[in-house]
Amino acid sequence: MEIEVQLTTEPIEPPPMGAVLRGGSCGAWAEFTGVVRGEEDGRPIAALEYEAYEPMALRVMRDILARLGERHPCHAVRVIHRVGIIPVGEAAIWIGVAAGHRQEAFAMLSEFMDELKKDVPIWKRRALGPEEMPLRQSAGA
Repeated sequence: MEIEVQLTTEPIEPPPMGAVLRGGSCGAWAEFTGVVRGEEDGRPIAALEYEAYEPMALRVMRDILARLGERHPCHAVRVIHRVGIIPVGEAAIWIGVAAGHRQEAFAMLSEFMDELKKDVPIWKRRALGPEEMPLRQSAGA
């Protein structure tokens, strides 16, 4: 399985997947985009700020994807997670999965997000305006 993970401070631009899909063995392409909402825990926010321990975050994401690939055979998985300050309405994470069938692609997306939030050293805090409050460890939107 082809695995590509990236952390970026720039707005997320999903990559073209034509080459992966043209191989003939992919019957499914599934995407997930996590976007910053205008409220957190019922309170309005201006943005979220994500911080990562980059070398470990990239390694743990690759390890999770490799492990999940044994249960849900896929052809390719690409993950782009944004770090820094992300305004409301912009993407914090994008995941693309190419698989033989939709079941594998959907299972990979869902289980990866669950494990990412639990195990990857990426933290977020909300920006409520002039004050900021720390939140739980998280790696997804």
